[in-house]
Amino acid sequence: MYEPIRTKSVHALADTADFPHRTREEELNIQLAGHLSALLAVTDELGLDEAAESIAAQIARLRGAPPARHAALTGADPAALHRRALALAGRALVVAASRADTAAAILSAERMDAHTAALREPRLVAAH
Repeated sequence: MYEPIRTKSVHALADTADFPHRTREEELNIQLAGHLSALLAVTDELGLDEAAESIAAQIARLRGAPPARHAALTGADPAALHRRALALAGRALVVAASRADTAAAILSAERMDAHTAALREPRLVAAH
């Protein structure tokens, strides 16, 4: 009465050896390095060399290699760059805290404080 099923079920589990898997720790490392890399680009744009070197050191620690640096300047509004850096540092802080990376968390919190202070400067507020 019923036709037997001749094909594999679409609900069958895939063979786990067919594709690479990363641990949660590896995924968080990749995510943290990405947020820090974006923060590095904005920090370089702002010309904050000392802070940029600290960020680059953390990226190198996470990736095992120094980060590529962005040399071109966009001429963006400094207040907008500080707001972007503040958001990126906040994202990095969340990921660093979730993976219990104290060094990256401290660096991210310091960058958040620095960008918050920069945004309070009257010259940046007037420029925006």
